[in-house]
Amino acid sequence: MKEYTVIAAASVLATVFLDRLSSIRLLERRDYYFFLCVIFGFKLLVNGYLTGRGIVRYAPKFFLGLRLGSIPLEDFLFGFSMVTVTILAWEYFKKESG
Repeated sequence: MKEYTVIAAASVLATVFLDRLSSIRLLERRDYYFFLCVIFGFKLLVNGYLTGRGIVRYAPKFFLGLRLGSIPLEDFLFGFSMVTVTILAWEYFKKESG
């Protein structure tokens, strides 16, 4: 089973659901996508270095095998979820405190 693929895809679905549930609607903001492109640019540099040099390795049985350069597709899915949930939490608590 491709556990990393399943977990990464589930994290994206949960993130989209959380955005809708919170009514923050981060995924509808244009500036969010600019920010996400900047984050993914740095991901290409850092994660590309780590996976390209073999410092970080992935067992083929756990992911699809689709890569952007040396980076597995699942890393981008997980990165999207991690960054987006962090911003959602920031926006939620900012709204609650102010």
